[in-house]
Amino acid sequence: MIYLSLGSNIGNKEANILRAYELIEEKIGHIVRRSSLHKTAPWGFSSPNEFLNSAIAVETSLSPRELLNKTQEIERLVGRTEKTGDSGGYQDRIIDIDILYYNDMVINEPDLVIPHPLINERDFVLKPLKEIYD
Repeated sequence: MIYLSLGSNIGNKEANILRAYELIEEKIGHIVRRSSLHKTAPWGFSSPNEFLNSAIAVETSLSPRELLNKTQEIERLVGRTEKTGDSGGYQDRIIDIDILYYNDMVINEPDLVIPHPLINERDFVLKPLKEIYD
């Protein structure tokens, strides 16, 4: 079982997340559980745009690397064009998909760290995840 965190704070936020769910079902695997949508303040940067966040549990046959590639593809398909702001920090985004857990794997590569290293610092991840985590 894999766990993903989704967030959106620009455009039609709910529609962005729902579209991401559809693409996850199509390209990654079956969504077994999904949290409710949580309204949260931006974390790590300043913005007047509130986020909608959720967490999902997904069954997949993809490898962790394939999963990363597919989540990035889905972000692009939903409309995300950049991963970080000009200064290299966080910014407003149409959609963000983070891999939280992949079974009980531990991966520490420059562009892929599982479990996600900031889970415990982010209430916007912890609250939705608590709704669905086994």
